Amino acid sequence: MAVVPVLSYNIHECVGLDRRRDPARIAQVIKETGAQVVGLQEVHSDSSGEDHLHQMNYLAAVTGLHDVAGPAVERRNGHYGNVLLTSKKVLAVHKLDLSYPGREPRGAIDADLDIDGEAVRVIVTHLGLLPAERRFQVRKLIAALSEQRTRTVVLLSDFNEWLPTGRSLRWIHTHFGKTALVRTFPSRFPLFALDRIWVSPAAALAELCCIRTALSRCASDHLPLRAIINTFGGAKS
Repeated sequence: MAVVPVLSYNIHECVGLDRRRDPARIAQVIKETGAQVVGLQEVHSDSSGEDHLHQMNYLAAVTGLHDVAGPAVERRNGHYGNVLLTSKKVLAVHKLDLSYPGREPRGAIDADLDIDGEAVRVIVTHLGLLPAERRFQVRKLIAALSEQRTRTVVLLSDFNEWLPTGRSLRWIHTHFGKTALVRTFPSRFPLFALDRIWVSPAAALAELCCIRTALSRCASDHLPLRAIINTFGGAKS
């Protein structure tokens, strides 16, 4: 059995509460967690200037992790969206389009990783702001999850659900099982559990907590959410 630390982290384009854009702080927060699988949201990768402005490449280089891009929005100077960072071998990558008509484009990275001989499915996403938008997106996620490629599935998300009884949460709990509510937003005084990690089977989730340090409270407007998962090892799908 493998014990794997994973992280879900909305990095707010590396802009901290002091309004400074500082990818080095975000990289340090990630490194201090020891996470081997990291789902990032709100990553802006600017290809028109200095290396550190391409946040995906910079964070991968500084943390020593492999990167998988999941851009949702193409900008004049680069792309913006989700990123998967991992020390594990990437077996396959699929992209899910979760865009809701008339709203900002959204998507998900749907990747299979080799974790100590087991294929583990990892999904990284950032859902929309409107309840109807989130319900639409959760339906699409659940439809995609009906394809059971692996025994273990990990969902790393900024779920953007403010209400603990929201319909989108109830639907995803039906699929994964209910997890602990951990408040991650706003980072200085967290009141809302916007960031969520689910694992299937539920017994594989060994620990769930947010990272509250002086650095993480300042580096982004969200705190990173960390989980420890136990995979089965050697049980490839």
